[in-house]
Amino acid sequence: MSNLIRLLGRRLIALPIMVFGVTLLVIVVMSFSSADPARLALGESASAEALEIYREANNLNDPLLVRFWDYLTGLVQGDLGTSFVGVPIVDMVATAFPITLQLTFLGLFLAIIVATVLGVIAALYRDRWPDQAIRVFSIASLATPSFWLALLLIQWLGNVPGGAGLFPSVVTDWVSFFDNPQAYVDQVFLPVIALAVPVAGSLTRVVRTAMVEELDRDYVRTAIGAGIPKPVVISRNVLRNALITPITVLGLRVGYLMGGAVVIEMIFNIQGMGQLIFQGITRNDVNIVQGVTITVAIAFIFINMIVDILYVIVNPRIRSV
Repeated sequence: MSNLIRLLGRRLIALPIMVFGVTLLVIVVMSFSSADPARLALGESASAEALEIYREANNLNDPLLVRFWDYLTGLVQGDLGTSFVGVPIVDMVATAFPITLQLTFLGLFLAIIVATVLGVIAALYRDRWPDQAIRVFSIASLATPSFWLALLLIQWLGNVPGGAGLFPSVVTDWVSFFDNPQAYVDQVFLPVIALAVPVAGSLTRVVRTAMVEELDRDYVRTAIGAGIPKPVVISRNVLRNALITPITVLGLRVGYLMGGAVVIEMIFNIQGMGQLIFQGITRNDVNIVQGVTITVAIAFIFINMIVDILYVIVNPRIRSV
């Protein structure tokens, strides 16, 4: 237990360092933007004097490191700055980010369920026709971009001309699950499928490989030879040990899903982080783009830390590291 605490302590110590590095990188990159925040905020007709007053009032004339320190100080206090129209970015993120997280984790949950079932079946029927069929599915899923699959799903199942009309192709107004469960499921069904399929394809191969390795171990043959039913050995020992390996890649898959959700939101007109960053880009609002990027990056760091902790919990051998 003491080794586990030390390992978690190292992760927690590294967390603010990673947040610091990501924030610095984003601010340095965004500093190369040619957009003039003062001009965007005050309009093209603003006088030079008004522009200079705005720059001084918002510390835009300060050196980059000074602006970075001011931003980092505000970030620690939960302040992401304001957009060029005067709206606090933290309020925008507070509305959009939960939607993106819901799509991300629903897609991850579906991908894990599908990958676990198919990976186990493929391993149990190794080199037979179920394994070959699942292999074709996983390769096809890996080769399918989520945005292209989203367009196909809209054509097949969406309420567009020629589609089945089962699900909305455009989300005009986001509905909470607690307000209307049926409407919520309808609006997330197609986006979640589009996000989950490519990830399920990659995770299926990982689960299958891990299961095959465990099934070939001596303890499995010994347990079955001792009279323990094979389904019991697989469910209690093989599956539990085999799922340790897929957990190590979940953090990267969450990052992929979160990035894919931003694109999928644009296709389905979902008012998440994708729409928010698109507004920032089209308006040349550097503050919005900067705030959204830092929020997603910090969330990715936190999620990977949680995955590391989960990996340590399910794999006692790593606790001595």
